[in-house]
Amino acid sequence: MLNNTQNTTTRGRFAPSPTGKMHLGNVFCALISWLSVKKENGKWILRIEDLDPERSKTEYTKLIEDDLNWLGLTWDEGGASSPIGEYKPYLQSERNNIYKYFLNVLNNKSVLYNCYCTRNDRLASSAPHNNKTAEIQPNNCKCRTLTNEQIKKYNNNRSPALKCYAKEIENYYIDKHYGKIFAKNNSDNDFIIQRRDGNFAYQLAVVVDDGTMNITQVVRGNDLMPSTLQQLLLYKLLSLQAPQFYHIPLICAPDGRRLCKRNKDLEIQHLRKYHTPQQIIGTLAYYANLIDKPYSITPNELIQLFDWQKIPHNNILINNKIL
Repeated sequence: MLNNTQNTTTRGRFAPSPTGKMHLGNVFCALISWLSVKKENGKWILRIEDLDPERSKTEYTKLIEDDLNWLGLTWDEGGASSPIGEYKPYLQSERNNIYKYFLNVLNNKSVLYNCYCTRNDRLASSAPHNNKTAEIQPNNCKCRTLTNEQIKKYNNNRSPALKCYAKEIENYYIDKHYGKIFAKNNSDNDFIIQRRDGNFAYQLAVVVDDGTMNITQVVRGNDLMPSTLQQLLLYKLLSLQAPQFYHIPLICAPDGRRLCKRNKDLEIQHLRKYHTPQQIIGTLAYYANLIDKPYSITPNELIQLFDWQKIPHNNILINNKIL
């Protein structure tokens, strides 16, 4: 299971969750990730993060792949319908045996404990989106210090989740786009590894997947900054090579809120009825400061124009008049 092969090829990935149709913000992340990899003649991997069985749907996975192909954002490895590459499977729902192996590694290091809290358990399968830079949200969990009598009482009423004791977590990391990111003081950095229902949590799955697939760079929205220090701790505990992290600004609605699938914001399936793929790519390239005005362009034509120095840091307010 453990893969420590030295890799000199740049390997990036796009790892969407099939819990809804892709929106413009999802595609912005996919485009920047794709361009960053292709500028270095690397490989781009498509992994489907269908970790949450209640919300993930096969129909959304098919739409994601169809949208990416239509936009010209083709992948070198991965996919669900016809997966290619040596790191199969590329669906998280098919990787449970791999997660079990690394869960046992953590068990042997005595860094896990039973957690009986319910507040955050339902969110553990999803990426911990948060707009507060590098702030890990506290949940006031006291389970690590429960007495044997208290544990016995809890065990009679509910099954526990497994949580990782984050005593050795670092207080900052280097983001390749935003620079040094410090964690805000928080007395509770511990995080869920496995949910009470037995499903594995996002934090474990994403680290294991990126580590075992030899991913060298991760491009993702800046709302995921808070989870990075926890993930870096897991890379260390599991003896996996951590990738370089490039966080990017979010595409936001005109009122400043983050686009989300739940609100069906600027879904690509809808935009496809009125725009060509080149128009959508050109609009996103304009918002990324890669071109000085929005015009039709393909992802391949953008490769030579791509430069991380041009990518903005502040979140981007979409202008509906442009697209």
